[in-house]
Amino acid sequence: MAQVPGLQQVQRLSLQQVLAPQLQQSLHLLQVNALELNALVHEELQQNPLLEEEPKDDPQVEVETATAEREPIPDDDFKREFEVLSKLDDEWREYFAQTNSFRRRSPEQEEQYQHFFESIVERESLPHHLLGQIDDTELSADDHKVAELLIGSLNDDGYLLSPLEELAINTGLPLEQLERVLHELQTFHPVGVGARNLRECLLIQLDRLGKSESLEAAVVSQHLDDLGRKRFPEIARALNLTVEDIQKIANFISTLEPKPGRLFNAEQDQYVAADVVVQEIDGQYTVLLNNDHVPHLRISNAYKELMVRGEQAREARDYVREKIRAGKFLIKSIHQRQQTIYNIAKVIVERQCGFLDKGISHLKPLTMGQVAEVVGVHETTVSRAVANKYMQTPHGLFEMKFFFTPGFETAGGALSNTSVKDHIAKLVEREDTDKPLSDQEIVALLKEQGIPIARRTVAKYRSELNILPSNLRKKF
Repeated sequence: MAQVPGLQQVQRLSLQQVLAPQLQQSLHLLQVNALELNALVHEELQQNPLLEEEPKDDPQVEVETATAEREPIPDDDFKREFEVLSKLDDEWREYFAQTNSFRRRSPEQEEQYQHFFESIVERESLPHHLLGQIDDTELSADDHKVAELLIGSLNDDGYLLSPLEELAINTGLPLEQLERVLHELQTFHPVGVGARNLRECLLIQLDRLGKSESLEAAVVSQHLDDLGRKRFPEIARALNLTVEDIQKIANFISTLEPKPGRLFNAEQDQYVAADVVVQEIDGQYTVLLNNDHVPHLRISNAYKELMVRGEQAREARDYVREKIRAGKFLIKSIHQRQQTIYNIAKVIVERQCGFLDKGISHLKPLTMGQVAEVVGVHETTVSRAVANKYMQTPHGLFEMKFFFTPGFETAGGALSNTSVKDHIAKLVEREDTDKPLSDQEIVALLKEQGIPIARRTVAKYRSELNILPSNLRKKF
């Protein structure tokens, strides 16, 4: 047989890790936050009729984890397996143990908690807000449609980034009509909406304030780039004003809104629930799991009814067996998830007592590898467990990954990067605005505090803190 040129058979030996579906599910449950876990569990409840949610006001019993290690029962002895699974119904009825890791609320706290969520009002979107103002104008029916088109073309900040010429070509609408309707749209609330760039946005706001012919308008119109770079002396010379005058003008312009639409930005409404709560009780920090959003599950009695009705077909037995095993594994996975998060949180609290006592400036260096070694799990397990999880502390709500940070060795001991950033932020906050601290001066001040750090590291941290360079922080 002739061999086709360019083609050949090659044998390769490779090792590939394939995770079992149940293990994939367990890892996924570990990684999601409490609200996502709630959604996943309710989706599973729809698919598994032998799984049901236990009312949260029912009494709770301690989980007998030894039942998870029972020997598998042969498939050909369904009757024996049925009896064992019936017993598991009682053993797995509740998987939250009555320990200090379970957080209970008083009736007053429960009422406040419910009132908070009932008081949350869905934020109105920017397009909906603008569309509601069209009826208050004198626009014709055709112009109404053009206004809707322009509103639909705005970005989240309220800017029209598509050139009107491009919209005219794509829609076949007259350019003059687009310009007329856009001018009307720019009179809507929020002030500055419909602008095509920052300069136009600020000028619209100044015009609404009766300052269309003011020095502020002249600075925005002619010197916006210099204003952004704080080149006040150059602007002062061009307008024959003093630097102090330009500083006052800049202060006023800074009160204008550069992004009119962000008031309606839905991304600002991000409600998170604390997975872990740290409370100081009798001088000791106690870790509590917030199980409010974690469903309490149990194996239902539906399979018993199947047996009572005498449904002994092999398909029925296999179906019951599969669903019970799946439900039992889900319950076990959720319990392991909560226990893993609790164990990791306890180590974090033990290592970060300085933070809990005195705040961010006393945060210690901590790595996931160190926590994994104490908990007895793999480092990747710690990474999954803290992903999208939050811890409520005496100093506020923090992501659990916030507590993991490298650091520096100082004269007073180890200090985390986050603590160093906090020191830099405080130095800048207390600086003389007439003579802002340079990066090198910050290095010198930190060295006096026993924190050795390079100038380029200060510049890096300052940038991460969104702190401008010293020449842009100067005020005249």
